[in-house]
Amino acid sequence: MDKERSSQLFISLVYTWQMQAMIQLGKIANPIDGSSQRDLDAAQVTIDILDMLKEKTLNNLNDDEKRFLEQTISDLKLNYVDERNKPETSESPD
Repeated sequence: MDKERSSQLFISLVYTWQMQAMIQLGKIANPIDGSSQRDLDAAQVTIDILDMLKEKTLNNLNDDEKRFLEQTISDLKLNYVDERNKPETSESPD
């Protein structure tokens, strides 16, 4: 596989995990059913997966891939902290 195609696929992979985490953080609606729900434990696992990917690809990424992965992880961690600091919302029965 050529390097350009490989780079595009890597960016796409990271973007997929980023969108999954944003759904889990409740920042964007689930595209399947339109619902918006928070699952902070799942979001933490997704962020941990991206951290692991960063560790496993150390010194094997080009500058753009590295920058995108690091920025994505940083943004997700900031959003995670933001959501973790919000009070739990509980729906009251009607």
